[in-house]
Amino acid sequence: MAYSHNKNKNIEIFLQFTFILCICFVPNFAELQRFKHPIREDGSLSFLVVGDWGRRGWYNQSEVAFQMGKVGEKLDIDFVVSTGDNFYDDGLTVVDDPAFEQSFQYIYTAKSLQKPYTVLGNHDYRGDAEAQLNPVLRNIDSRWHCLRSFILDAEIAEFFFLDTTPFVDLYFYNPKDHTYDWRGISPRRTYLANLLKDLAMDLSESRARWKIVVGHHGIRSTGHHGDTQELVEQLLPILKVPTLIRISLDTLKHKVDFYMNGHDHCLEHVSCSDSPIQFLTSGAGSKACQYSLQRLMPDFKKHYKCDVNFFHLGQGFMPVQLTETDAKIVFYDVFGNVGHKWSPLSSYIQT
Repeated sequence: MAYSHNKNKNIEIFLQFTFILCICFVPNFAELQRFKHPIREDGSLSFLVVGDWGRRGWYNQSEVAFQMGKVGEKLDIDFVVSTGDNFYDDGLTVVDDPAFEQSFQYIYTAKSLQKPYTVLGNHDYRGDAEAQLNPVLRNIDSRWHCLRSFILDAEIAEFFFLDTTPFVDLYFYNPKDHTYDWRGISPRRTYLANLLKDLAMDLSESRARWKIVVGHHGIRSTGHHGDTQELVEQLLPILKVPTLIRISLDTLKHKVDFYMNGHDHCLEHVSCSDSPIQFLTSGAGSKACQYSLQRLMPDFKKHYKCDVNFFHLGQGFMPVQLTETDAKIVFYDVFGNVGHKWSPLSSYIQT
């Protein structure tokens, strides 16, 4: 049995390295745009994570924003990370769509919420996706910062924001009655190959203490949508490979630490035995998931290699505090109550 296990593990490692080598030979037409955020004098970094929020204040969006403002002020946060689905149900129609003001500008008014970084979700692609990327929006509200994919360098942490919607086959081959704005994506295969190549290169070159990948769709989730199989097959191997390389170089401190997403309208923390990555879902900025009577709770046994450390079927958000030696992850609900706390140090102590 031991021989069989080692053989399977060797095959898995071989496939991961082969995947990286293959994408490295894809022609590159544009590197991920990079932005810098200065670190504090004490070397720490604090931010909030929220997703799936843009509903003109309805479905408790305003209440979540209020609690975010309070916690943001208390922690003196540096910025806010948005995991996408910024405007429901079908994104923005044009650059001057009133939904921008009604769902963003007039909702997140607290002084602590003045620097958001966001990516697009699948609902954003159902409207004029390029409207959200248009610099004109910054003339309406200078806080707005949205790109398809980009890197935020915060010195002790690097954030790799990824455009995950184009990975999902369903939106292309079975869109039902939805129309998606794929301008800037075609040819899809080349777009995705270049994105994965750039990500692999940037991950391998990063020397940040904490490495955080942000996308709209979940990789490991027991929520309504569950795993995004395309990301499991195409993205997850890349997130794992740098860890394997760095183990051989004895530089474990540079591994990928967190994958943060929305899409599932819940709060969730999943960890898996086959990866050191913590999978964190914060997609509860407004409307929560709805389950039928036959599915009142998520399937916690879906992943035999993964543990669901926390699941909240309601609105909320996720503050994160980072230092050189520790990370603190907290989940707050819409009433400002703490539902879950986690840090690497406390996790090691408990085990």
